[in-house]
Amino acid sequence: MNLITLDWETYYDQQYSLSKLTTEEYIRDDRFEVIGLCVKHNDGPVEWFSGSHEEVTAYLAQFDWASTGMLSHNTMFDAAILSWRFGIQPKALFDTLSMSRALHGVNARHSLKAVSERYGVGEKGTEVQNALGKRRADFSDLELARYGEYCKTDAQLCYDIFNIMLSRGFPKGELRLIDLTLRMFTDPVLELDIDLLEGHLIATKRAKEKLLTDAGVTDKKDLMSNNKFADMLREFGVEPPMKVSATTGKETYAFAKTDEDFKALEEHEDERVQAIVAARLGNKSTIEETRTERFINIAKRGKFPVPLRYYAAHTGRWGGSDKVNLQNLPSRGPNAKKLKSAILAPDGHVLIDADSAQIEARVLAWLAEQEDVVETFAANGDVYKRMASQIYGIPVEEVTKDQRQIGKVVILGAGYGVGHVKLQAFLKMQAGVEVDLDEAKRIIDIYRQSNDKISSLWRAAQKSIEYMERGDRLVFGRPGVLEVDPKEKGIVLPNGLMIRYDGLYAEQTMDGYEYTYVTRNGPNRIYGGKVIENVCQAIARCIIGEQLVKIAKKHRIVLTVHDSIVACVPEEQAEEAQAYVEQCMRWTPDWAAGLPVNCESGTGRSYGEC
Repeated sequence: MNLITLDWETYYDQQYSLSKLTTEEYIRDDRFEVIGLCVKHNDGPVEWFSGSHEEVTAYLAQFDWASTGMLSHNTMFDAAILSWRFGIQPKALFDTLSMSRALHGVNARHSLKAVSERYGVGEKGTEVQNALGKRRADFSDLELARYGEYCKTDAQLCYDIFNIMLSRGFPKGELRLIDLTLRMFTDPVLELDIDLLEGHLIATKRAKEKLLTDAGVTDKKDLMSNNKFADMLREFGVEPPMKVSATTGKETYAFAKTDEDFKALEEHEDERVQAIVAARLGNKSTIEETRTERFINIAKRGKFPVPLRYYAAHTGRWGGSDKVNLQNLPSRGPNAKKLKSAILAPDGHVLIDADSAQIEARVLAWLAEQEDVVETFAANGDVYKRMASQIYGIPVEEVTKDQRQIGKVVILGAGYGVGHVKLQAFLKMQAGVEVDLDEAKRIIDIYRQSNDKISSLWRAAQKSIEYMERGDRLVFGRPGVLEVDPKEKGIVLPNGLMIRYDGLYAEQTMDGYEYTYVTRNGPNRIYGGKVIENVCQAIARCIIGEQLVKIAKKHRIVLTVHDSIVACVPEEQAEEAQAYVEQCMRWTPDWAAGLPVNCESGTGRSYGEC
């Protein structure tokens, strides 16, 4: 396969720029204009070309894109221009920005300038700053030539970085995932139901004031009182986020605009929570309103490009991008599936949404070699009923629906080492059950006694942190799956990438050593149970990634959310395709032998129907 390294230079001004608009808005805007582009064909010299739209179209036509891969730094932008403005789909898409996130972690800097400095391949120029507000016709020949040299440097830097990353063993399977992720955006097939969206927006705006009234907000002072606001959240089943005050050193409510856990509540599935949080933050619109308006505007411009950020999370999972987060569209509450129902397959097609069942709980039991739980999963037994029967000392067949829900909360909540105080809160929020601390402690003790291998895994993970910080190598968990890399301060995953704990250091406390690593948002405490949570999510993501690649061999992937994969297929192939997707979602890689995975799937014209 040939490789073209491509870099565009486009018009921008103070109001029309990627700092003001999303990528989708910017490229589809009437103000868009190509100033020029650079092309490096395989390892040949970098060429600069500038011309009218028709001339650029003719220039691009000389390349055999059907047998050519395209490489850029931020390919989401460059390939979208190639696709939306020139109708070209390369054979493969490569992206050094995505590769950098996977190799160096989400807490590192990943601009072309930063990555070039990291690898010592050269220095990115600043000529783009002189192009502010200038159309192509406004450049003199000398200015255009200087701009071309700047662009040529960027293309060469990208090419050099790509080859270094490949030489360091960047996983080929992950290259395919990057390609599939980018195509969801650059080659969109999904549509948006604008009538449904406009009706939902009207209803949402009308309901907002009523929501605030129903929430008991009659005076803004109620919102600004920490205690009263905390009580409002608790009434809606939300435990208020907490932090340690830098001033007093004591625990306090995390209700500031800069507190990530608090800001995350703007996207809570309960619109009442969105409303009071938005009001507290001084926002005029709830997230539901803002999202709906954004969807409407996208629908007016064309098909729905799905913006997913590859390797967005510490554990390698995908995340939202371009101011659209499809990872947490509400499925419950008053807005249940409203936005999901507005996302449509094209005419003559349906969507298949396959969700990996209980994958984290399955990975945890398998990784810990908790074989009795693994066997229950493998036999399609009900692990939640099994847990409830142990808690209440009754046969599995006598477990009630409410008791099963408690068993579910315990399995999903206690697996990462939480104590009885947190379990008490989980049971109240997720099962609607109030227990005293003694009962919560009894339940935790039963969980740990009946899942002794899982408890041992937390301790082994704690030991791995000590080894990592000290600079020693260690293997823990099921043999051959994980390994600590003390030099890189990380845990190597089955896909060859790693969970990084950069800047890991230890501090002596009254209870022993506490370990902390450095993130963009400041220090983050890490301990055995949290490591296992990270690892299980990362392993689940590795499996989902390999399953996604298998499905993509036959069917078009249009979305992945957490542990689910959405494919778009012709309507007449729906039954056969659904069976194939389920087959892929029940497959495990060789390195995960013995891990029993399962899935549930549904089909529909809209994402909400699936």
